[in-house]
Parts: sequence; C-alpha cells; structure tokens
Amino acid sequence: MEWETILAFGLLIATLVSFLMEKVSVDTTALTLLGIILIFSGLEISENWPTVTKILSVFSNEAPLTIAAMFVISASLNRCRLIEQTSNYLSNFCKFGYRKFMFILLLLVAFVSAFINNTPVVVVLLPVVINLSRAMGIPSSKMLIPVSYASIFGGCCTLVGTSTNILASGIITNSSVYQNLEPIGMFELSKIGLPLLGISLGFLVLFGRKLLPNREALSDIISDLERKEFLTEAIVQPKSPLLGQKIKDSGISRLSGVRLLEIVRANRSISARNIEETLEANDRLVLSCKPQGIIETSEFEGINLLNQNDLGIEQVSSKTGIMVECVVGPSSSLISKSLLDASFRARFNLTILAVHRRGKNLGFDIDKVRLQASDTLLILGSKDAIEGLRKSEEVILLDQATMPMQNMKKKAPIVIGVLIGIIGIASSGILPISITAIIGVSIILLTGCLKAREAYQAIEWNILILIYGMLALGLTMEATGASSIIASVVGGVGLGLFEPEWQPLAVLIVLYLCTAFLTEVLSNNATIVIMAPIALEIANIMEMSANNARAYVLTACIAASASFVTPIGYQTNTFVYTVGGYKFGDFVKVGIYFNLIYFFGTILLVSYIWEFIPF
Repeated sequence: MEWETILAFGLLIATLVSFLMEKVSVDTTALTLLGIILIFSGLEISENWPTVTKILSVFSNEAPLTIAAMFVISASLNRCRLIEQTSNYLSNFCKFGYRKFMFILLLLVAFVSAFINNTPVVVVLLPVVINLSRAMGIPSSKMLIPVSYASIFGGCCTLVGTSTNILASGIITNSSVYQNLEPIGMFELSKIGLPLLGISLGFLVLFGRKLLPNREALSDIISDLERKEFLTEAIVQPKSPLLGQKIKDSGISRLSGVRLLEIVRANRSISARNIEETLEANDRLVLSCKPQGIIETSEFEGINLLNQNDLGIEQVSSKTGIMVECVVGPSSSLISKSLLDASFRARFNLTILAVHRRGKNLGFDIDKVRLQASDTLLILGSKDAIEGLRKSEEVILLDQATMPMQNMKKKAPIVIGVLIGIIGIASSGILPISITAIIGVSIILLTGCLKAREAYQAIEWNILILIYGMLALGLTMEATGASSIIASVVGGVGLGLFEPEWQPLAVLIVLYLCTAFLTEVLSNNATIVIMAPIALEIANIMEMSANNARAYVLTACIAASASFVTPIGYQTNTFVYTVGGYKFGDFVKVGIYFNLIYFFGTILLVSYIWEFIPF
C-alpha cells in the first residue's frame, strides 16, 4: 500500500475509535476529520490524494441539502400538531386490549415514518405512549421499544423515510465506478421494506409483550407522595451563625423532610451538591420540604423563611412543587450546553434533580454536564414554572401529551399538500427529490406554516456536519484506493469460498453483515457513507451490471437502518432507552429477532428479485 492509502485507513480507524469512545461529539470528530483532509489536500503532496476542489465538492452534493429540507418539512408537521391530533384518537382503541391497540399504534407509526423523519415521530409520541400505557395499566417498557422499532420498519420502505436512503441515492448518482446511475426511486425500497414491515409488525404484536421487559420508567418510580413537596426559599440572615460554614457542616441536611437543592447568590445558581461551598449573608436557599420540614426549617437558627424588612428583599413564599420527567429533543438549543451555560435556573425557575443518559445517572456536578439529545432530566418546580418550560419547547415533558396549537390548524392542509406534492412529483420523475423538497420548504415559509428561525432550528446541523465529514472521507478513500482494498477483502470472502454461481449471493450476505455490524456501533448515516461506495466497488470487482450493483446498494441501505440490538445504533432507540427504564440487554434480547428477520428477509428478497439464487 502507498502511504496515502495507509493514511486514509488511519483516518478511518481514528474516526471510528472517536465515535466509539464518545470523548467528543460525532460532529466535532467529523469536522476535525474534514479539516485534516483539507490540510493534506492544500499541501498538494501527492497526486493520489484528492484536491481541495474535489473535497469541497461534497458541499455540492444534493443529499445533505435534501435531508435538511426534509427536517424542515417534518418540523412544519410537528408545528401543526398533526401527529398529536392523530394520536389523540388512539385512546379510543385502548379498550380493544394490548395486541389490537399495539397493532393500530405501530401501523400508524410505521406509516408516518415512511414519509417524514422518524426521529421527531418517536419524540412527539413519547408522552402520548407513556400516558396511554398508564391508562391501560401496562408498563411503558412494553410499548416504547416497539414504537422505536416500528419507526425503523417504516423508514426502510421509502426514499424519504430515513436520511440513510437519501444519502445512498446521492452517492450512487455521483459514483465514478458506475456512472450515470439513476437515483433511488421514491418507492424503490418498498419491494424489500414492505414485506419485512408486515412480518416484523406481526411478530412484534404477537410476541412482543412476552419478550419485552417489565421496567419502570423514571417517572413511574416517583410515588405520588414524592411528587408533591413544597418548594421554599429561605434567606441566610446577615448575623446568622451559619456564615462561613460549609454546607456539609451547616446542619441543614439533617433536618427531617428537607432537601437543600441549590443556593442562589447574586443571581448565580450554586449546586447544593458542592458540599464544600460556604454560606454567605443573604444567600437564598432553595429547599424542597415535606410539611414537617417547613416547620423545622422555620425554627432553624440563622435562616428565615419569611423576609426581614431590613433585608430589602420581597417576601419569599412556599409553593407546591411538582416533579416531572422530560427529554431533551433533537433540535433543542440546550444541546451541547451545560445547565449553567444555558442559564436554566434563571430562564425557567426550575431545579434539575438528576440527569440520565443511556440508562445511567450522571451523578454530581450536573450543572457542568453538557446536555445531549435524548438526555432525560428530572426537574422540580412549581406548576407555573413547568408550564413555562412546556411552552418553550426546549424539552419534551413526559407528564402529558402536547396540547395542539389551535391557531396552526388552518395551516395543516398546506403542509400535508406540500408533503404529498413532494412525494408525487419526485415519484413521477418530473423533478428530483432535492428540487421538490426545496420548493416545498419555500412554500411552507411563504405561507407562514413555519418561521425562518424555526426552520433553521429544525435542521439537525450536527447530522449534516457528520455527513459532510464522512463524504470527504469517502472521497479520500476512493482516491487513495482504500475503498477498493476493503471491497476486495469483503468480496474475496464470498468469491474464495463458493462456486461462481453462488458468489453473488455469498458476497451479498457478507456485505449485509459488515454493514449491520457497523451500524450497531456507529450512526446509520456514517455507516451508509462508508458502505455504499464499497458496495459499488464490490459489484465492479465482480463485473456486475449496473442493475445488480444497485441491488447491493439497496441491501446496504436496509442493513444500515435495521439497527435493533443496541440502544445507540439508531437515534430513536436512544430516545426510548432512558425514558422506558430499559437496560442495554433488553435491546439485545428483543432486537436479535428483528435483526434476524431483516437479515434473512433482505437476503431472500434481493436474491429472488435480482435472481442471485442459481435455481
């Protein structure tokens, strides 16, 4: 291998390791990767390394632009609350029992996910499903994994069902191995995805309740008694004996039924977990108290629950506190910010009791934790403060379903018409999906269905940065011959062990398994950017026709999205992971069946349709 090829492999391995270690975010890794590639391109030290112009051409790729437009389309549907309004009717089916209800619910999720980004579908339905599970007396853990899986089933059926398919379509149209390939059709994947959808939904409805665990969500573990506490602010008096004492030595923590949540000093929030912090005059102590705790606090020397006239501070009152669970959404402005940086306390007058990420409590110093999409927060505050947080739409509160916005109902027909128009025009081949999606976004903005600021917020920029970085890596691997080497190794496994007539099928199996393995540890978008060009390289090595090469790419699309056995392989799994109170092994136990269904089903369907089976 030339040094350029070795360097390309080094960048690939370093990127994969960074993704797995999660020391930095995936978009930061992708941006760093893009910068390193551009440095070598700018130095022009080798003819085998792609030029700066070639690398920058990834920004002219229509796939990321199409994905961004579809994010906006999905956001406009959410803004009109079409999904919530539809889900309100689901309560009418609770009386039919678990299996019939789940069939209707999962069919709805799969259908919607086939045409809009499936992540917001699952996010919007989280509080709906949790509340319906309570109404039916069934643990939410029996319903949340199926909702996530159903969104994946639906996403595999159409071009716009998941960004993975749109990416693959853009890659094949820009391929130098098979030139002039047509983009993936709107329903081209349906001949594979629909049969798998039917089989998987049937299996999930029939056997899901038995396979799924009985887990209590965080919000279910909190008893009614613990939900109702009194939030009280007390003031440290100027001549208090507590002055200069550390929190741990103050004796406040020893009061019965009292929890010190935080200290507010000069409009700055200090976490009570910092037990070495010393108390100062006029510190406002935010306390969570049982009724008996309020009595004991009022008698505690050195602090006052009511103001003293000489303090010049308005009276501090006690309010009934409510404990609620919420999830950081995929487009929240809180992402990548700490609670301190986001001024969470000042903005919402709420206290964060715990932050959970992928089933783990992040523990102390949560004010310094940089939030990520799907983080679950346990918050405590007054009813008014919680309603203020709900209206901000920074998080998804899980105590009740989102209320429809009445003033946006009149915009719903426009949004639905735009979506139908995009699907219809792109399916007919009149215009490419990228052009129709951009026109659709223009109509949505011009008609006021979504404001420009809201459209920008709806785009998951971290995913786009990831895509651009990985596209640059793909070009580098192709130019240096690294992709050809991987393709030779993957293809060689099938070519070397089987007779010629069985080789297309054997290589198809190896390709699926490699893609499925990568998508369980990486994101589906990163996986398809790596594997789609390799699929074309493999087909080229085997001297396949363009039509048969297309079969390999479609197989990679299905394998990249069919991520069921880990909660990190697909974003919808990550969102239900903590909310449902699941353990990592729960996904393995349930997901293995669907991995097998999609593996055998895809191989059989593709082999039958493209006649890879030699009989």
